[in-house]
Amino acid sequence: MSRLVEPEEELVARLRAGEEAAFVALVAMYQTRLLRLAQSCGVSRPVAEEVVQDTWLAVVRGVDRFEGRSSVKTWLFRILLNRARTTAAREHRTASLPEGDVDDRFDSAGAWVTPPVPWSDQVDDRLVAEDLARRVREVLPTLPEVQRQVVVLRDIEGLTSAEVVDLVGVTDGHQRVLLHRARARIRQQLALEMERA
Repeated sequence: MSRLVEPEEELVARLRAGEEAAFVALVAMYQTRLLRLAQSCGVSRPVAEEVVQDTWLAVVRGVDRFEGRSSVKTWLFRILLNRARTTAAREHRTASLPEGDVDDRFDSAGAWVTPPVPWSDQVDDRLVAEDLARRVREVLPTLPEVQRQVVVLRDIEGLTSAEVVDLVGVTDGHQRVLLHRARARIRQQLALEMERA
């Protein structure tokens, strides 16, 4: 018997009414995702956990101001990114965007010149796939902060480019460049490791 997931808008309405169960349900839905996004901001796991905790406090305190103009997920991600930026500023961290590292796999519009072969087509063993996923998680922290945020939001969280532009505060073109740079770096690192193996 499958359990129906309660619409997020209903959870927000129940949270406004002070129902603890609604808060617990939202935390269950988003805790892991918020932690992953916080870590993409270039902070340690303990700091990321603190940022997520601050985010949940802000949600409880500010739920009455949620107007529903965006999805609940986008609202939560925006709060988290604002908290993470404040924390990073407090720790005197700055993001750097290296220039000139886009490789020749992309054309001037940012599309693949030759599309990569999907990794899933080359993976015939679940253990290999799990190892690959683990390795991608290990490579993510080596990316510059903004590239890491964009690839997490787009490729892991599945946000649209418009949502990412709004959340990260970059232009659409810059978002595409950041995404392509991040993907290219991850792919390049994995290709090097696969060649060595």
